[in-house]
Parts: sequence; structure tokens; C-alpha cells
Amino acid sequence: MLLCAILAAALMFVDLRFTRMEPVRAQLSTLVAPIQWAVSLPSDVLNWGALALSDQRALVEENRRLREQILTLSHRVQRMASLTAENVRLRELLDATREHDIPFITTELLSLDPDPFTHRMVIDRGRRDGVFVGQPVMDAAGLVGQVTAVSAYSSRVLLVADASHALPVQVNRNGLRFIIQGTGRYEALSVLHVPDTADIREGDLLVTSGLAGRFPSGYPVARVTQVVHDPGEPFARVDARPVAQLQRSRHFLLLFPPEPPEAPGRGGWSVRLDSVAIRAALEAAGPREEEP
Repeated sequence: MLLCAILAAALMFVDLRFTRMEPVRAQLSTLVAPIQWAVSLPSDVLNWGALALSDQRALVEENRRLREQILTLSHRVQRMASLTAENVRLRELLDATREHDIPFITTELLSLDPDPFTHRMVIDRGRRDGVFVGQPVMDAAGLVGQVTAVSAYSSRVLLVADASHALPVQVNRNGLRFIIQGTGRYEALSVLHVPDTADIREGDLLVTSGLAGRFPSGYPVARVTQVVHDPGEPFARVDARPVAQLQRSRHFLLLFPPEPPEAPGRGGWSVRLDSVAIRAALEAAGPREEEP
């Protein structure tokens, strides 16, 4: 053992002072490589087996969740089919026009604005795809924002969380209408000018009202997280959380306005009044005073 220790010390000294040991070290590494591979083989097999089992376990769990989700969605689709048929019958009774499906195209995230005080992103659809300023942008959960600038092959989107973004919404439970504004934080929105006596609660879903003419009605925007009533204040402080995955989503939908339905027998503002109708209206209004 003493001899081995002396030999090892001598080899280390020679390796430190001279470069002639480099070829020897390379050859020894080549000879020792199979031994190292054989020694590490059991641990590699164990690691591979553990990884395979964990992946299989994760796949089984994901498969179970997806099956439950399919059952839930199937139940909702069945219920929705019944509600759709009932809605069609009610519209026929009211002689109302049918609601048309809203066309859309898909798009993908290209980049995010590096400015920490703004919440904007760039998507891979542009003017050649029919994108226009003010177009609503959705993800799988709800409203993301609107297009603010369009180039030939890309567009800039202002997110609902940006402090300069506001839109009209309504409470899905009772139809109360408010204005919701971004706060500059991804996880928080603010509902403006809510009367202290308004019927709004934590957990209420806020959807687009369609009043501004830019966003179609009925799309989820946020869910109320906090309602604070300050004594003596006329308005309550209402906070909400966006339902869209603003920091996670990479794929989005660009909504297009549907074609306006043609109402039979109605020509709209382009129809000119008959001269007899104009004369009858003037007579009903009474005589006008003569100008001096």
C-alpha cells in the first residue's frame, strides 16, 4: 500500500510538472471507459426505469383527467343541445332573427413587449389575413384583448390587464352593466363606479355586454374576487381576475364580425320616404311660423 501511495504521488508530480503524461492519460481513459460504463449501467437502468414509471404514472393520471373532462363536456353538450333547440323555438315565437356564428382564425404568440409597465404582445397574423385594428382576441378561457396595430404579417395586441384598457361588461347572473379596467397587473382588474347597493358578489362572472360595438356580447372576461363596501362611500371597490390565461396561453382566436342578417321587408336607412308620407308628417306637425 505504501508503494502504491508513493507511485501515485510520483505520477501526480510528473503529471503536474511535465506534459508527457497527456498521451498516457488519454490511452488510460480509453481503456477505463468500458469499465466506467459497466459500473454506471445499473444506476442508469434504475434511473431510466424510475423515469419510465413516473412518465407512465403521469400519463395515466392525465388520461383519467381527460376522460373526466370528456364526460363533463359531453354532459354540457347534451344540455346545450336542449337549450339551443329551446332557444330556437322561443325565437320563432318572438319572430326574432337567428344569431349567426362568429367567424374566427387562429393565431400564435410571437413575442411580448419588454416594457414592464405595458401589457402588449405580438401575434403572427396581419393585414394579409384580414386582421384589423380593434379586433377582439380570445384564448380558450376568455377575452385576452384587442388588436391595436396591424402590419402585413403581424399585429400588436393590447391585453385586458393593461392599465389603459377598459371595456363594458355585465354580470352574467343578473345583467348589471359596468366598466372594467386593467390595473397593470396580469392577475387583477378593477370594476369602475359600482354603486354601493349594486347586486354584485364574489364569484360573479363578468362577460362582454356588446354595448361598445367592438366586442361581441356574452364572452367571459373576468370573475369577481373581492367586493369592499366602505362606510360613507357612494361606490364599492370591486376587484376581478381575468379568466383568460394571459401569462400562459400561446395560441389565440381572432374574432371577425358576422355578416349582418337581412331583415325581409326592411330596407334600413337607405330607403327614402314616400312624398305622401312626408306630407302627412308635416300636416301632423302643424303649421310653421313664417320667418320675417
